[in-house]
Amino acid sequence: MTTGLILWLALTWAQIALALAACFSFLRLWKGPRAQDRVIGLDTLYFCAMLMLVVTGARLGTPFFYEASMVIGVVGFVATVTAAKFLLRGEVIE
Repeated sequence: MTTGLILWLALTWAQIALALAACFSFLRLWKGPRAQDRVIGLDTLYFCAMLMLVVTGARLGTPFFYEASMVIGVVGFVATVTAAKFLLRGEVIE
C-alpha cells in the first residue's frame, strides 16, 4: 500500500466517524431532556463540524478550511460559555 492510499483511507474513515458522531450529537440536541444535555449536544455538534472542516482541508490541501474551523471553534467556545453562564445564573450579563 502506498502512502497516498493509506492517507485517503484514514481521511475517509475519519469523515465517516465524524458524520456518525454528528448524527448522535444532533440526536442528543433534539431529544435532550434537560437544557444541559442540549448544550452538550450543541457543543459536540460544533466540535464535529470543526473537525470535519479540518479533515476536508487535509483531503483537499487548502488552508481555507483550517481558517474556517478556527472561526467555528472560537464562536462555539463563546456560545458554550454563554450557555453555561445562563444555565448557572439565569442571566448572561450581570
